[in-house]
Amino acid sequence: MTFFDYLKMDFVQYAIITTIFISLSSALLGVPLVLRRFSFIGDGLSHVAFFAMAIATALKVLFRRFNFNLTNDMIVIMPITIISAIMLLRTSNNSKIKGDQAIALISVGALSFGYLIMNMFPASGNVSQDVCTTLFGASSILTLSLSDVIISIALSIMVIIIFIIFYNKIFIVTFDESFAVATGVNANFYNLFLAVVTAIVIVLAMNLVGSLLISALIIFPVISSMRIFKNFKMVTISSSIISAVCATLGLIISIIQGTPVGSTIVAVNVVVFIIFYIIGLKA
Repeated sequence: MTFFDYLKMDFVQYAIITTIFISLSSALLGVPLVLRRFSFIGDGLSHVAFFAMAIATALKVLFRRFNFNLTNDMIVIMPITIISAIMLLRTSNNSKIKGDQAIALISVGALSFGYLIMNMFPASGNVSQDVCTTLFGASSILTLSLSDVIISIALSIMVIIIFIIFYNKIFIVTFDESFAVATGVNANFYNLFLAVVTAIVIVLAMNLVGSLLISALIIFPVISSMRIFKNFKMVTISSSIISAVCATLGLIISIIQGTPVGSTIVAVNVVVFIIFYIIGLKA
C-alpha cells in the first residue's frame, strides 16, 4: 500500500491536519520561550501533563466500577496542567525558590506521582506499556475521532490568533521586560498568558509526540531558525514553517515505515537542526 492509498483514509487525513495545526502553535509559542530562556518550562509542564494523564486514567478505572465512562481525558488533563503552569509562574517569582528549582521540583514530583498512580490504578494488564505510550507517544494521533480533531484544531487556532493579536506586546516583553513595564505594558499578565498557552499546547501535543518529547516540538524548530535568521519576525515565520514540515514529514515516515510517531517527528527535527546548523556556519 502506497502513501497515496493511506491518504484516502479518514484517520490519516485527521492526523495530518491535526499535526500541522499543533506544530504551528507549538512553534509560535516556542519563539518567546526560547528567547527568554524559558524552554524548560515546557519540559516541566509535560511531566505535569503525564501526572494529569495518570489521574485521568485512575478516574476511568474508578468510574468504570460505577458504570460511568470518562469519554475525554482532556477534561481532566487541561485544567490540571493550566493550574500547574500558573503555580509554576508564581513559584518562579518567589525569591526563595528560583525558576529552575521550581521547574525541577514540579517536574520530578509530577513524574514520580504519575507513575505511582498508574501502577495503583492500571488501565490494562501492561502498566509499563501504558507508561511508555504516554511518555513517548504512540499511534494515538492516528486514532483521533472527529470531535478530537475539531477540539485540537480549535485550540490550536485560538493559540495562533491570540499570538498574532498580542504579537507586539509579546515582542516587547520577550526582549526587554523592564522597558515593557516602563511603557505601561502589564508584563505579569503576559507572563501568565504565556504560561497558560504553554499548558494548552503541551496537552495538545501529548497525542502527537508523548509527554517526554513535547519540548523538542517547541524548541527544535526555533533554534533551527535562529541558526540562519536573526530577526524576531523571520524566526517566528521560519520556525512555524519548519515545525509544520518536520511534523508532517515525521508523521508520513511513521505511517509508511511503521516507526513510533513521536520519536520519528523528533528525529526529523534533529536532522533539520543539523542541516541548518551547518548552513549557519557557512553563512
